[in-house]
Amino acid sequence: MAQRTAVIDIGSNSIRMIIIEKTSRFAFHLLHEVKSHVRISEDAYQNGGELQEAAMNRALLALKDFIQIADSYDVRKTLCVATSAVRDANNKKQFLSMIKKELGLNIKVISGEKEAYLGGIACANLLPKQDAMTLDIGGGSSECACIENGKVVDSDSLDLGTVRLKELFFDHGDIKGAKAYIDTALEKLKAEDQKHIIGVGGTFRALAQILLKAKRHPLNKVHGFSFDAKELVALGELIISAKGKSELKELGVKKDRYDVIKPGTLILLRIIKKVGAKRLTCSGVGVREGLYLSDLLRNNRDIFPANFNPSLKYLVDQHSHNAQQRNLRVKLTKELFVLLHQQLKLKPEFEKSLLIAAKLAKIGASHHFYSYQQHSHYLTLTALEYGYTHQEIALISMLVLFQLGKGVKKSYVTEYEVLLPSLQTIKQLTNIMALSDALLAHHPSKIDFELSVEDGILIVTSTKQSAYLAQESVDAINSGEIEVEFRVK
Repeated sequence: MAQRTAVIDIGSNSIRMIIIEKTSRFAFHLLHEVKSHVRISEDAYQNGGELQEAAMNRALLALKDFIQIADSYDVRKTLCVATSAVRDANNKKQFLSMIKKELGLNIKVISGEKEAYLGGIACANLLPKQDAMTLDIGGGSSECACIENGKVVDSDSLDLGTVRLKELFFDHGDIKGAKAYIDTALEKLKAEDQKHIIGVGGTFRALAQILLKAKRHPLNKVHGFSFDAKELVALGELIISAKGKSELKELGVKKDRYDVIKPGTLILLRIIKKVGAKRLTCSGVGVREGLYLSDLLRNNRDIFPANFNPSLKYLVDQHSHNAQQRNLRVKLTKELFVLLHQQLKLKPEFEKSLLIAAKLAKIGASHHFYSYQQHSHYLTLTALEYGYTHQEIALISMLVLFQLGKGVKKSYVTEYEVLLPSLQTIKQLTNIMALSDALLAHHPSKIDFELSVEDGILIVTSTKQSAYLAQESVDAINSGEIEVEFRVK
């Protein structure tokens, strides 16, 4: 697969492109993202689904610029798909031929089921593992996929979209007709009794962003943001009943969504009611990421290997420069946690976050050694994007920040406290990290000491005559929480 890949999604409302760079076999990161509100479906649904000349010309101009952007990044592979508006159009061949002739770009028109599947594998791979139904409300259609045990087991497509309903009903003030149309379409929905919905696409992200700000959520990420369905339903009802753009603005709706937010919200509320959803999670990934993953993972059944995380591997690839010490630190941190967690009253589930923090502890040194903890914290907080809950991201970043065990600042932790365990738990976990770092102060090629616990005291038995630097480092950081005794074997 190419090192840099451009992925273009021609939707009914917008055309979007992402540029992704691989850093190792399955690890990658986003280099660039761009979108254009081309609205290729404009006036199509009220004209028998036929794409209009003005809309096709806008798409041509946008795609021309997209290709120029991709070229500036030295992209070696471009994947391009078109969804609802193009696949439903009677004159799609004319559009595809025009783009091929003018730009040399091959566009693959995908089915609704394929579109749903791509969104599904993006969520299955790039969100924490959970059984759920994905829902992508687009301009012309809505796609659903069911995820079970990390795999997409079913996918479906419905002729329900924001632009479609706008032109057929909302432009004529026919809300009652829109509701009847939605409910008729939902009779074909296979997925029922889904307590958890993962929302994909612009409508859901727009609503989630409003809730994120209203709740003063400490982590500014909509990807992985979870909340009660009742909260969104309450917001949705206010949006649908809003009179004019000024009221939508007061509710937090951005101006580029004014004309499609109501039909999109109505579709979402009817589906939530239909399947009985109680919990919602926002996805920042969708068809584009799914298309990339289907190419990246084509020989791996569209799933990452067990216990693999692309964001974690990307951070290690790009910013960790001493693999031997990193691996020893993780190994020793694990051993210390196993030996001490009961004594320190730490729950076993904290081991996962602690070991990830140990792996990322020194990545900030790639920017500046003397403030590497702060840089490591920032990189973790912002770039540990995929596959972790907001609670895990917040905790890992705090452990990285206070990894030297020199005092956890309550004022800083308070900003994220709704996502974090107790202050005492954070202190105990950072004590383990600091102890691991101190015991490896001499940078051995392998762990050259043995650990045991006797009467609550951690015994460090060295296999050589002296453990001078390690003992000195432990004495410097030891807060008294963990008593350490050194012995020579």
